[in-house]
Amino acid sequence: MKIKTAILSVTITCAMALMMSCQSEFDKLLNGYDTQAKMDAAFDYYEKGKYNKAAQLFESLTMTTKGTPQDDTVQFYLGMSNYKFKDYVTAESNFQQFVSVFPVSPFTEKAQFLRIDCLFRGTYRYELDQTPTRKALYAIDIFMRERPNSEYNEVCIKMKEDLEERLDKKAFESAKLYYHMEDYLAARYALKNVLKDDADNCYREEIMYLIAKSSYLFALNSIAERQYDRYLNFVDDYYNFASEYPESSHKSELDKLYNKVNNIIKK
Repeated sequence: MKIKTAILSVTITCAMALMMSCQSEFDKLLNGYDTQAKMDAAFDYYEKGKYNKAAQLFESLTMTTKGTPQDDTVQFYLGMSNYKFKDYVTAESNFQQFVSVFPVSPFTEKAQFLRIDCLFRGTYRYELDQTPTRKALYAIDIFMRERPNSEYNEVCIKMKEDLEERLDKKAFESAKLYYHMEDYLAARYALKNVLKDDADNCYREEIMYLIAKSSYLFALNSIAERQYDRYLNFVDDYYNFASEYPESSHKSELDKLYNKVNNIIKK
């Protein structure tokens, strides 16, 4: 038992010593002045997937390679190391700086795209703050305008569709809250404002349906002397919906309401 304990103790001690030795070797390299050795090690760590260590070495190389032919390579792989390490906030900053300093480098187009990818990954669900979404959309628009033939444009288009759908849904759901609260007048105005701000909202059909429903329910729950004019608002909203979406699954429901309202108006 004592022999086993002694062997285990020796094994652990050796392992710890080896780890300390490796760490010390890395620290010695990181803090040293051998640029080529540091460069070789940085790429070696990068190729082996040890992106955090690679990033540290590339970071330390930025000063010693500044203004040299290796400058853009070091700066680009600093961003790539942080990107691969999934530190997207730092990587986005790295790529943004890279594009600013090296606008014509062979790495510039990819750096621009990867910055967009970092921004995209930093966006939130539609219920949350959409400021990062707008920032990402702005970057995508600039990229696609400046590089209309880029190999990355297909991915950018998909990102853009995803982000725009979030903005559309946030606007729609925010306005729809009034409908669920049974404040139908406020719901009608809020929903109309969504389309006023963005006529191409991807939820347009649903929005126009709820505008008509809100008009009907607001009139239905009004006092008798106010109902006539308010039912006329429903008729207008009904015609707008029916002319634009004659095949909608909501049309049969609104047709029944229209026929009912038409009879009330005639009386």
